[in-house]
Amino acid sequence: MLASDLTGREVVTLGGDAVARVKDTVFDAGAGRITGFTLSGRGLLAGPLKRSLPFSAVHALGPAAVMIPSEAVLDGRDAVLGSDAVGRGPVIGAPVITDRGTGIGTVRDVVVEAGTSGIVVGFEIAAADHFHSGGGKVFVPRGQTLAVSGEAMVVPAQARHFVAEELPSFGAQVEAFRAGAAEPPADAPAREGGLA
Repeated sequence: MLASDLTGREVVTLGGDAVARVKDTVFDAGAGRITGFTLSGRGLLAGPLKRSLPFSAVHALGPAAVMIPSEAVLDGRDAVLGSDAVGRGPVIGAPVITDRGTGIGTVRDVVVEAGTSGIVVGFEIAAADHFHSGGGKVFVPRGQTLAVSGEAMVVPAQARHFVAEELPSFGAQVEAFRAGAAEPPADAPAREGGLA
């Protein structure tokens, strides 16, 4: 699923009480996973809440709501945001480069593994013309560790072989990439560009 799809979802207890809405998704770049969510109130004029939802407290991520056991699992904002700035900061709009130093585009969204693991499996990027003919959006897997260099996301150069143009086909590409395949699946689109 895309992280942007989580924004605005209701946060609902197992007892059926709607207690908040997801405002933003917070990531730990070093660990490559979601740490939690900042929250906003539910009303039209409601602003940000001083509480957050640690991802470890999520019971389930549904298509319309984030389920939690009870409102007691909500914590202070620092529980999700932390106090250090290492590996934190805006992800959307960040440049994406390969571990060989080639710029391949900018982050449009973050792809999160389905379920409640919170693992970041890749990025939706606005691709540079030399990476994907004509540019446009593509999905690219991340490496075993989510490397961050200054303000850029760094992906392995071989990830270029496992790019997908649509989210539904990206799962197979991620599995092949994780398996260490030397070549992309047979149905993978060919990649052009100067990435060696």
